[in-house]
Amino acid sequence: MARRALITGIGGQDGSLLAELLLAKGYDVFGVARRAVEEYPNLEAIRDCIHVIRADLLDRAALERALRRSEAQEVYNLASVSFVPASWDDPVKTAEFAAVGTTTLLEAVRATDNSIRFYQASSSEIFGEPIETPQTELTRLAPLTPYGVAKAYAHFITHSYRRRYDLYASSGILYNHESPRRPASFLPRKVSLAVARIAAGIESELVLGDLDARRDWGYAHDYVHAMWLMLQQDEPSSFVVATGETHSVRDLVACAFGCVGLDYRDYVHTDPDLVRGRSELHDLVGDASRARDELGWKPTVTFAELVRLLVEHDVRSISAAVG
Repeated sequence: MARRALITGIGGQDGSLLAELLLAKGYDVFGVARRAVEEYPNLEAIRDCIHVIRADLLDRAALERALRRSEAQEVYNLASVSFVPASWDDPVKTAEFAAVGTTTLLEAVRATDNSIRFYQASSSEIFGEPIETPQTELTRLAPLTPYGVAKAYAHFITHSYRRRYDLYASSGILYNHESPRRPASFLPRKVSLAVARIAAGIESELVLGDLDARRDWGYAHDYVHAMWLMLQQDEPSSFVVATGETHSVRDLVACAFGCVGLDYRDYVHTDPDLVRGRSELHDLVGDASRARDELGWKPTVTFAELVRLLVEHDVRSISAAVG
């Protein structure tokens, strides 16, 4: 029989990509969402192939019903506020979904079927101000943002349930990962959309903050594959998922504008008001050696290939929109 999986946050970038991956592997895929499936554009291509259950991540009874209905053997908890700066605007909501929501789902799993394999989407933001570079699974957690703090709680509680209740509960410590499904509020999409609009003559400049800020950027398709690999192991654990390379915002814009034959220096301007403060640092880079050695995972898309993929997607979209 086909394996059955339940994904929270199925309408987001990672949730929709993971759903497509699991469908390709022959899974029956269920998703937990707060709205109707028609309201999630990322699911347009697979709406008729998945089962979406409307439930609130903070409602344990509703989650238990979703688990019983789906008869899921694997649960992927991807639901959370994902845009880090926005966590300062609503830290309570961030804590509710990223921290309390994870605990609620773990309780629902424990009460329904403790043989379920559980994946928790952790984040490099749990390292905050890292004591070492690159970071590994053993690096001390020192989160600084509400998002990072909430994710650290979820990371710890997943480990706690694994130890106390012997649940199969794994965490993926994922670094920045992008695709055309990212909202424009995320920097790589903001850049690729601006490049497409400038190339089409719709806009004339791109205003950014610190061009020297650095990130470890990977391709989202690779990262959801790592999620699946984690739940196929004999024993649950935590894994860093990263490229191990950092690139500056300047590298990003230079590469993106270069894709359309333009020099970023003619279009990119900086605004000091957009520079993030000390609470959002720039030195997060992951060591994914353990994922490589134990999961057989490695990135398949380079930084330059990722940037070109984003730009070409947005150039096509803008060209289609303007006719």
